[in-house]
Amino acid sequence: MSLEELYRYINWRMNPGDERARERFRKVKEFFREISDELPSSGKVLDICAGTGIAGVALAKVTGARLLTVLDARKDDLELAREWLKLAGIRPELRIVPGDAREVNKLVGEHDIALLWGFTMPHFDPFDAVRLFAGVALSLSDDGVFLVEDTDRVYWIMYRAGYRKFLVEGKRDGYTIASIHEGYDFVRGTFRRSYYLLPGFRRISGVDFHYWDISTQLAIGRIFFREARLIPGKGHGTENVWGVLYFRKPRKDVAKLVLEDFSAPL
Repeated sequence: MSLEELYRYINWRMNPGDERARERFRKVKEFFREISDELPSSGKVLDICAGTGIAGVALAKVTGARLLTVLDARKDDLELAREWLKLAGIRPELRIVPGDAREVNKLVGEHDIALLWGFTMPHFDPFDAVRLFAGVALSLSDDGVFLVEDTDRVYWIMYRAGYRKFLVEGKRDGYTIASIHEGYDFVRGTFRRSYYLLPGFRRISGVDFHYWDISTQLAIGRIFFREARLIPGKGHGTENVWGVLYFRKPRKDVAKLVLEDFSAPL
């Protein structure tokens, strides 16, 4: 059982054949247009944990990128990036890279913009996050930008909603997905949740999550980048719960030093 099986049941709205995904694409593209003055243009875009490449294609469209690299562990999803490019009406060089985001600097060459979109950070524990941020820093040009879309889960889940041992995650035609708390790892700082398909209560996946806050991510990012700030999101009703973390000008000397002497987990 794996994330791939879980994602077959949970609709993340990233398939180009889904109108809701196409609407999401338009909104992501609109956001990138709003901050386009702060993004390198006509360069190379790297979409990490890309899924189908929905965000990477939107960014490539807005910035006029000449190269788009999509990186994800799920190769089948990556192939759908070609469909997003057709819908966007652009033809940059496309590189499909199946692999582990924690090894990003070993898998790709230098890019001008990297992004981690779709609230993906919970899949990375603090050790993973250090490796990820350092690897991204080594994969960017000297004036490169790293964008991370995320929400403050410490505030939103632990305070506002409250952590739930049993949670209905979503309903689809004919089935419901629920998750159950199954443990906590004190070293990695991760909660283990197992996902079940109802009716029948069939277990489809077990996933480890680290519930990130915004400030910790900014602090880690500031170690590896000279600029770090939050671009607040809109529409959540609670200021600064959601947003895009913006990092610029990688400190490659620091990133290289950390990766040379860093192992995870303890």
